[in-house]
This record gives sequence, C-alpha cells and structure tokens, in this order.
Amino acid sequence: MSDFGEGIGTAIEGGLLGRTLDRPQADAAGHTHAGPTTCANCQTVFSGNFCPECGQKGHIHRSLAAIGHDIMHGVLHLDGKLWETLPLLTFKPGQVTRRYIAGERAKFVSPMAMFLFTVFAMFAVFQMVGISAPSDFGKGFSSGYSDATSGASVVKTEVQKQVTDLQKERDSLSKGDPRRGEIDNELTGLNKVLESQPRRAVEIDTSDIDVTGTGIEFLDEGIIKKWQKNPSLMLYKLQSNGYKFSWLLIPLSLPFLWLMFAWRRQYKAYDHAIFITYSLSFMSLLFIVMSILSTIPDGGDWAALLFIIAAPLHLYKQLRHAYGLSRFSAFWRWCVLLFCTQIVLVLFLQVLLLLGAF
Repeated sequence: MSDFGEGIGTAIEGGLLGRTLDRPQADAAGHTHAGPTTCANCQTVFSGNFCPECGQKGHIHRSLAAIGHDIMHGVLHLDGKLWETLPLLTFKPGQVTRRYIAGERAKFVSPMAMFLFTVFAMFAVFQMVGISAPSDFGKGFSSGYSDATSGASVVKTEVQKQVTDLQKERDSLSKGDPRRGEIDNELTGLNKVLESQPRRAVEIDTSDIDVTGTGIEFLDEGIIKKWQKNPSLMLYKLQSNGYKFSWLLIPLSLPFLWLMFAWRRQYKAYDHAIFITYSLSFMSLLFIVMSILSTIPDGGDWAALLFIIAAPLHLYKQLRHAYGLSRFSAFWRWCVLLFCTQIVLVLFLQVLLLLGAF
C-alpha cells in the first residue's frame, strides 16, 4: 500500500477511536420527534432524539445518503463540537481547558477524543508527505568510502533471512494461535525495510559500538546488540510505536505539572491531565501544519519559525488562563515546564527503545 493510502487509513483509524469517546448529544441529521417513540434496540418508549436507556437514535435511516453522512460524521468527526473546539484550542487554549474542567462539556470534543484524532491524523499526514525516520542503513564504512550498494545488500540479506524464518514459524502454528498475528506484524515491518533497500543507503559505522559498555545485561544484550545488528528494523519499530504509545506522554507529564501546583489544593490531578491532553492535541495540529508547509519551496524555514513562535506562546497562554495565574506566576511555571518537557521526551524515547527491542 502507498504512503498516501496508509496515511488515509491511519487518519480514519484515529477518527474512529476518537469517535468512540464522544457520545452524540443531538440528532446530527436534524430529526425531531413530536410524540413518543419505541426504541428498536431496547423497546423503551421515549420522546426525543435519543433513547434514554441505550442511547440509540430515535430516527432509524435506510438510505445511501445517510451512509455517506455517517462516514463523514462518525469517521472524520465533522460535527459542531469540532468546530466549537478547534478555534478555542488554537487561539484560547486556557479558556477551553478551564470551561471543560468546570463541566461545560456538551459543546466540546473531549480531550482524549481530540488527542486520539489529532495524533493519528498527524502520523497520517507524515506518511502522505513522506516524513519518516530513515530506515535504509548499511553496515560498516571503516574506510569512509565503502560502497552503499554493498551495505544495502548486507541489510537486505539479513532481513530476508528473518522473513524466511518467521514465515516458517507462522506456517507451523495453528490458525487460532495468537502468535500468528504478532508474526504478521513483524513481517509487515521487515517487508517495509526490504522495500527501502533499493534507495541509496546511509552509511553508518556500527562496528565500534561497545555492546558490554553499560554493564546491564538486558540493555547490552536486548537493545544495543539489536541496534547494532539491524538498525533499519529498530528504527522502523521506533517509528511505528511512536503513535501507538503516544498516550504515554500524558502520564509521563502529569507528575511534573502536579508538582508545580502541589500547594494549590483547588487543582486536582484530573485538571492537569485535561491540560496536558489538550496541549498535546494542539501540538499534533501544529506538526500537521508544519509538515504541510515543509512541502512547499522554502517551507521548511517557515515551518521552523512557526514552531519556535507558536509552541511556547500557546503553552504560556494555556497555562496562564487555564489556571487563572498572574503573568509572573505563569512565566516561571512556563520556564519550568519547558525544561520538564525535555525530560518527558527523553523518558518517552527510552520507553520506545525498550518497546522496539522487546
């Protein structure tokens, strides 16, 4: 499947996941019911657009046009809540965070639904515009001028051997064995590495890596050796795990934000989680815009400038207005939060490295 097709599929997957977290509050098709209706699902008699017991719509459609509406509304989540949330999240992030925490939730997309959709959309756009981690690494260039084709062929031979071994293992398993699904995922990654090999390989010298340098056996044997043996596969795993486990950024960030408000008892851990989730959603949207800008001539400089200005400014505005802080109080917390962000990113990268190795 092409990168564009995979990108569309990823965006749809994110929309579906986000959609499951937001229950509709009104009939999107605009149907009203003057009298009592019997729910076709649980047989409850009710008046209104939705059954109060099971939540099913009172109006059951049977038209092709309605199927198209469901796709746009359910998969892409294009309803009034999104258009109410996006402008505030972009320009008044503190306001949407504060209002959601205070209980004004029916008109806004929930933070987790917004986060899931934007993260999946971000990685989908990355695939469509061709932004990905390099996966075409050769082995060894001690002289500095080794042939790239030779390095690529070494990687290709090694990966092909792994593919053959995995296929044999899969064929020996029964159809209901859960291990078959794991093997299929591994084969997908290996095949992507094979597809990347015809391109010119980036030569990196991995022969001098000290595989016993840390003194920790599971790190030396489980991670360093695997990176040395097959950096292409490990980078692919790192990239593919990036969006699957991006939600880990929320619990990793929570302790740092909580410590900055530990003496303010009116703010709970839930409030900080909402703040973090909405902030990450905006950053995903920002990266989407930056990746699109990078595709135009000289767009990379504009994308970098946008990030340098928008990311810290948005964080400061959200911090100040979400918690009702003074300028000074918001500023020192903003400085600390920028530093803590670097720690969180390092911790997240380490988690991805462990997941990729094991």
